[in-house]
Amino acid sequence: MEAASCPPAARPSLTSISSGELRSLWTCDCELALLPLAQLLRLQPGAFQLRGDQLVVPGPGEPAAARGGFNVFGDGLVRLDGQLYRLSSYIKRYVELTNYCDYKDYRETILSKPMLFFINVQTKKDPSKERTYAFLVNTRHPKIRRQIEQGMDMVISSVIGESYRLQFDFQEAVKNFFPPGNEVVNGENLSFAYEFKADALFDFFYWLGLSNSTVNVHGKVLNLSSTSPEKKETIKLFLEKMSEPLIRRSSFSDRKFSVTSRGSIDEVFNCNLSPRSSMTEPLLAELPFPSVLESEKTPNQCI
Repeated sequence: MEAASCPPAARPSLTSISSGELRSLWTCDCELALLPLAQLLRLQPGAFQLRGDQLVVPGPGEPAAARGGFNVFGDGLVRLDGQLYRLSSYIKRYVELTNYCDYKDYRETILSKPMLFFINVQTKKDPSKERTYAFLVNTRHPKIRRQIEQGMDMVISSVIGESYRLQFDFQEAVKNFFPPGNEVVNGENLSFAYEFKADALFDFFYWLGLSNSTVNVHGKVLNLSSTSPEKKETIKLFLEKMSEPLIRRSSFSDRKFSVTSRGSIDEVFNCNLSPRSSMTEPLLAELPFPSVLESEKTPNQCI
């Protein structure tokens, strides 16, 4: 009897994953999402462009129509199916904050748009077969926004006047999403952190490393990968709706600090409205401070 030939090892794929699928254009249906980065580039040419060895992301100086988009988190490089590209504009995965102005800008910036992280996945059968995925975090979804806001609020209430470090991690949600036989090779890219350094005379807990906290963000991961032209068009419209620029109704320039968000569920779900931040207005995403945003152009200073 002839030996059966083994089929060639396939690249990591989302098609066999038992997960949620996009069934409507309502952004409230999406907490977290994954799709191949190559597919995202084709569906969102206005938000991402490959130019030579550079992956261009619209920065603060781009036209107003392009200032929706995504908050891209990274370390300056992204490997797309084996080739390295430099990011033109992104938020560092680790930043240092030294005053309330920096903290306020950082908080409002990361919650102003959907977050985007880059990960690479390999199959254990053939590690040479690697694929790059884009991981999206819908910061307009109440469940996701609540976890981030409460994490930031709780650490402040526990270390008043002291230095601290806070990290948000999505690794558990993503690793549980992929089927057995697939491995995320750069799981550290699924986290971001900030360190607030207070001007405290005695910061013993910080010196001893006892002021470090990690929030493991949980949520349902939506599968946005598809080979169907009709589904691709639906996914394209969904991504455009998710990344629409936020429009603020209120013109108040300052708001008191609040442990809970003042935005209602209805406002969060409405794509034409923005979930009001528990910090101050107006949104300063267009004026990021130097320690957060890496860009070819020098951003404005926080006044």
